[in-house]
Amino acid sequence: MDARDWDRRYAERELVWSAEPNRFVVEVVAGLPPGWALDVAAGEGRNAVWLAERGWQVTACDFSSVAVERGRRIARERGVRVEWRRADARAPSPRPEGYDLVLLSYLHLPPADWRRALTEAVRSLAPGGRLVSVGHALDNLTRGVGGPQIPEILHVAQDIAMAVTEIAAEQRVAVRVERAEQVDREVADEGPRTAVDSLVVVHRSER
Repeated sequence: MDARDWDRRYAERELVWSAEPNRFVVEVVAGLPPGWALDVAAGEGRNAVWLAERGWQVTACDFSSVAVERGRRIARERGVRVEWRRADARAPSPRPEGYDLVLLSYLHLPPADWRRALTEAVRSLAPGGRLVSVGHALDNLTRGVGGPQIPEILHVAQDIAMAVTEIAAEQRVAVRVERAEQVDREVADEGPRTAVDSLVVVHRSER
């Protein structure tokens, strides 16, 4: 899908995604002190708004202009400030000082584009910052529900962790993988069902 496809998809419905933040984002971030956050491919802003409500200074990027305008409206309605940018996930134009949190939530791209998005995410990390990647796992094809049905764009946590470590080495920054695992998520639509996700959390060294 290109930006126009996503514009049409967002325009067809009042809310494409849940208004609630992703449960794994909440789990990882809830105990962190607020700082600067970059939400890449933020969609309608469910995670960005939740972060802003908890004191984070949030920049949210998406390449769909419809999603960006909707995200701005939702943030205003919830009484929080989020800096919205229309930007490609492969080139989000981060702040020079970097971010304390970089979030890639259900961003699914062909391998070369995904590598570029990961490269920019690592480059965007401030010393001491965390990169959080959550998405539909490859195993979701065989034992989960929902999500893309294209194997090459689905996530394998250990592969993502390895790629981030390689990219960090290329950028000469030190990182530590805190989590790289497959996690189950209950889906309430049409009765209780389970989706299989990938969760990766990487911490950049303070130096």
